[in-house]
Amino acid sequence: MARAFTALSHPQENRILTELDPIRVASIPAAHPYVRAITDARLVQVLPDPPVPGAPVGQWWPPVALTAEWLTARAADYDVLHVHFGLESFSTRELSAALDAARRVGRPVVYTVHDLDNPQLIDQEPYRALLDVIVPAADHLLTLTPGTAVEIERRWGRRSRVLAHPTLLEHAVDAPAVRDGAIRVGIHLRDLRPNIDAERAVRAAADAVSLLLDDGLVAEVDVLMNEHVRDDQTAARVIAAAEAHPAVHLRRTPHLSDAEIEGWLVGLDLFVLPYHHGTHSGWVELCYDLGVRVAGTDVGHIGAQHPSDFTAVDLDDARTLADAVREVSGAADAAGRPALIERRRLERRSERSSVRAAHAELYAAACAGVLA
Repeated sequence: MARAFTALSHPQENRILTELDPIRVASIPAAHPYVRAITDARLVQVLPDPPVPGAPVGQWWPPVALTAEWLTARAADYDVLHVHFGLESFSTRELSAALDAARRVGRPVVYTVHDLDNPQLIDQEPYRALLDVIVPAADHLLTLTPGTAVEIERRWGRRSRVLAHPTLLEHAVDAPAVRDGAIRVGIHLRDLRPNIDAERAVRAAADAVSLLLDDGLVAEVDVLMNEHVRDDQTAARVIAAAEAHPAVHLRRTPHLSDAEIEGWLVGLDLFVLPYHHGTHSGWVELCYDLGVRVAGTDVGHIGAQHPSDFTAVDLDDARTLADAVREVSGAADAAGRPALIERRRLERRSERSSVRAAHAELYAAACAGVLA
């Protein structure tokens, strides 16, 4: 079936696309693993992020392509504007101007609602004001979980299409060798961004280890924290909390590559996700791919991404985390991990193909002016 439609490259000009022409997407941002995962390069061309004045090469924020000036001046170069992240870089007035600019040059706007609460911010009110601008204005809305879609419809009266978060893995990952000994629990505090409840997580882990020892179960907690963090005082308190228990080991690391993170995660039995607030999580997706269960705080819709592999915990009640470790110790089958990882790899590759096709079809419909 021919993928033919008319898209305006200027109010007075048409660009007739056929099935041979890739749809050109101004993605905000372009250089993000999620964007690569949803893009079928045979059908979709994602424009590179414009250089950010004064920023290091490769930094996409604040996103130049989400400005009225860029969207107007480069109108002939893109067919669709797809916004994912970076709203917090703008005021509501600037965001409105950018969306108006896309509308004036005849470009449809797609917005994927990844975050109803922004993990980079403490005060959510300015971000929610930005959502009040873009959610009603976008031509098409996407999100990752059914619960988020329900919340979007309740808050803004808009329906959104739910597409699963695809795998970000581009290669096979070997399962760890079968081992005896302590249950391995991991926590990655990254750079202590605002939505990570670091100190409470480490204290809860230390208390959970003590509770498990009383029951004859041995667990070790491996805590990673970046060398460079946003809050040195919190880092000092986290270090002190870790040092209070011999089974909690904290390591400061440089920014880890994807391969290094995957290699660390796959060696765990349980990954703890200590979010103070949030909506979705890429960590949950990666852990699912690697056959690692997640114990996370019950915030947003993170638990709905892979509910069979997610246990909700309360960081103020170490017993809940201890129970999650017990669940892992009772269900763990290290010998079966390689088969599980391979099975999920095939499952997720198929899912990613479907997600890519759905995005390409949505872009085509948007350019043709068809409502989703």
